Amino acid sequence: MPATASIHRWQTHPVTPDRFEDFADVINPTRRDTHCWCLSHRLRVKDIEELGGGSRENAMRRLCERENPPGVITYRDGEPVGWCSIGPRAEIPRLTASKLIRPVDEVPVWCIICVVVRSGHRRQGVIRHLLEGAVDYAASRGAPALEAHPVDPVGRMDTTMAFVGTRAMFEQAGFRVIGTTDAVASRMPRLVMRRDL
Repeated sequence: MPATASIHRWQTHPVTPDRFEDFADVINPTRRDTHCWCLSHRLRVKDIEELGGGSRENAMRRLCERENPPGVITYRDGEPVGWCSIGPRAEIPRLTASKLIRPVDEVPVWCIICVVVRSGHRRQGVIRHLLEGAVDYAASRGAPALEAHPVDPVGRMDTTMAFVGTRAMFEQAGFRVIGTTDAVASRMPRLVMRRDL
């Protein structure tokens, strides 16, 4: 007798202050002070110091209090299993100052900075739900388009750089390649992929 496919309940929500611990369970389950807290590619060091008073965790907590929280968390059956750092490009100092990932045009895009699937939940469909939730979040805030800057690996990529995502992952979520950047991850060029909303 064939096994019955299990049906999961998926939800994705912005990381507001009341969801901060769920975010931390995905990104930093041991709560290490020196962990990136998903800030390294979003804020300059001086911004982190100013916002968090020397604490990276506190800096991220402050971002969660803003009008546009810095990302979304995906839950499967009530358990936080995925994180996507996303926001208006204009609100991401490291990106607006980047000489390697320059704007393609004048469209006020929102950008996906990183995607993380919680350890123990990889290869279980989390990314699909996470990206759908990120798209819905950006659309609900009036974003005209959403961009990502993934790589296109031939095989498996270095897991330390997997946070940028892959071309295939974003194509499955309805993004298309519109250019390249001067940035690299795992010695591979990072693309510019866009989904119009």
